[in-house]
Amino acid sequence: MRLKTIAGITSLCLLTACNPSNIEQQSSAEDKTAMTASNNQAPLWLEEVEGEQALAKVNAWNKVTLDKLTTDPRFKQYEQAALDIVNATDKIPYGTYRAGMVYNFWQDETQVRGVLRRTSLSEYAKPQPKWETLLDFDKLSQDEGKNWVYKGSTCAENDYNLCMLSLSDGGKDAVEMREWDRASKSFVQEGFYLPESKTSLSWNNKNSINVATNWGENSLTDSGYPYIVKSLQRGQSLNEAVTLFSGEKADVGVFPFTLKYQDKQLNMLVRAITFYESEYYWLPENGDAAVQLTIPNSANIEGVFKGQLVLALKQDWTPDGSDASFKSGTLVSFDLQHWLQKQTIGAVQLVYQPDERATLDGVAITASKMVLSLLENVVSNVYIYDFDGKWQHNKLALPDNGTMSVSSANHDSDIIFVNQESFVSPDTLYKVDVSKAEIVVIKSIPARFDASDLVVEQFFAHSTDGAQIPYFVVHKQGIKHDGTNPTLQYAYGGFEVSMKPSYSGIVGKNWLEQGGVYVLANIRGGGEFGPAWHQAGLKTKRQIIYDDMIAVAEDLIAKKITSPKHLGTMGGSNGGLLMGVMYTQRPDLWNAVVCQVPLLDMLRFHTLLAGASWVGEYGSPEIPEERAFLEKISPLHNIDPKGEYPSILFVTSTKDDRVHPGHARKMAYMLEQYGHDFDYYENIDGGHSASANLKETAKRSALEYTFLTQKLMP
Repeated sequence: MRLKTIAGITSLCLLTACNPSNIEQQSSAEDKTAMTASNNQAPLWLEEVEGEQALAKVNAWNKVTLDKLTTDPRFKQYEQAALDIVNATDKIPYGTYRAGMVYNFWQDETQVRGVLRRTSLSEYAKPQPKWETLLDFDKLSQDEGKNWVYKGSTCAENDYNLCMLSLSDGGKDAVEMREWDRASKSFVQEGFYLPESKTSLSWNNKNSINVATNWGENSLTDSGYPYIVKSLQRGQSLNEAVTLFSGEKADVGVFPFTLKYQDKQLNMLVRAITFYESEYYWLPENGDAAVQLTIPNSANIEGVFKGQLVLALKQDWTPDGSDASFKSGTLVSFDLQHWLQKQTIGAVQLVYQPDERATLDGVAITASKMVLSLLENVVSNVYIYDFDGKWQHNKLALPDNGTMSVSSANHDSDIIFVNQESFVSPDTLYKVDVSKAEIVVIKSIPARFDASDLVVEQFFAHSTDGAQIPYFVVHKQGIKHDGTNPTLQYAYGGFEVSMKPSYSGIVGKNWLEQGGVYVLANIRGGGEFGPAWHQAGLKTKRQIIYDDMIAVAEDLIAKKITSPKHLGTMGGSNGGLLMGVMYTQRPDLWNAVVCQVPLLDMLRFHTLLAGASWVGEYGSPEIPEERAFLEKISPLHNIDPKGEYPSILFVTSTKDDRVHPGHARKMAYMLEQYGHDFDYYENIDGGHSASANLKETAKRSALEYTFLTQKLMP
């Protein structure tokens, strides 16, 4: 469930945003105080998302970059290869299994915005299933004159046909939500409707929902999320909704959710005080005030299994009245009924405790089992757990040495889908009956590139504090260790996000097949080895993350796998910040940097869109000690006007309402002022993924690999 990961609650992929129109209303005097003299005050009109002056500059940069990259013959080659991959009709139609049906959202060359469709489980197992189309988003967009991007749906537990569909204008995180009936394949006449906002909701029953949304003036936090949850009954207008709970404006947000318990559901909500500190509340059915669960504010609720409330711990915990102590990173449980009756926690049981090179990677609950996905030295394994007064488990007998993830599971069935992949092995989807441990291959994709001569190795670099930093290297057999191999180093390094081996047809076709070497660095800030691996780089300790990245690059060079002339790096979002720091701190290591949807102004990030929600990760520019550190790492504020820098490509999106496009714009502007080389591409649609459809995805990746090829393998 990962309810502390705000992305999971609000359709935010770890990060989201506030209303861009607020930017234009900020006090110019107040804004200027947030800029430092060393920045030469990059003009704040670049933060006006759709401002005329800003878009004129963006369009000028776009033209120069597109003229340079799209005229290279390799661009068309890479774009067509990417199009063939993303539009392939033989890709796996990943779906959610519920009530005997598999539900799938599908996009291809002809269904650009996609269709919602379903089929039976037996039909799904066939090579060419017959699908029943439920909703065509291309037709809906045409009928309504909109560029709708489907962002998912929230369906009622007691009537799975009733769903609230999330529709995004151009790919933004903010969505319009409409009630839709799967049975009739139509929107419900005079049904629930919520206008565009960063909305979160849960169903009470088919006639009632709990909603956190923009209720009007002063109803959003500084991060742009709602902090007021209300109950909305069928037929009521929004102004008739009844308040259930209010947080505070300084919170990240407050979000409703449900827990399934004893064939009923408990209405819950989570108040995210910071990105990593939350309070969980139960909403009693009798309308009494919300009751807080007395659990650590860093813990994640993973669900309820056989009466046990299951928690993932992010810090050591000794429960009140108990002699037992549990380490950070462990999974524990306690009797939920006892808590509901007495509001005290009874005996706490240990479910899983990792060693120092392992971590919990996911929890899924089925009708009779609990499924744990574990990372063990960055290799996935899946275990089946049961509870009968105490916890027992068995390892699921899946093939070793791949990344495995549970792609579908629910409380009403013991059928789950498990996906397996690696750098060189295409995705395989297994249907698993966890009650019997029966495993059947149900889907797979053909190879998208020639991996017959590829080798995958894992090495360890020594960081500045002596820690061993693992990284994977994928390359052709027999490469010469003479420093001439074109190499792309990728990493993320934040928010406890684990970087795992995965199969990418585009990376394989447009980089590995061309003779490139691909490197995935498991630097700190991620979750590969549990909470401690992440927490080692929080706030003012963040330099160690960048030292890890540098250590991997230096190790690659020392092994003569590559050299600075042939070494490039790529990262997005928080990884875009990583790219900016690599560009400013160690420009001598790289010859090409691809900086995707980045954070780069670390002295104003907390004022832009969802930035205030990330101070738990980065620190706050309003706190002197933390600001002093941020000044040292902020890429925008550490450009040397006379410095020598590698080529850099910025990729962002106008419609990204999560990480403000102003970050990339301002960095590009200052590089332009100083005469430093850069390329820039801003997609007008696309949201935080920088692409609103598969065609745009192919174009963006082709631009990136053309840029990398020009610089690293001319």
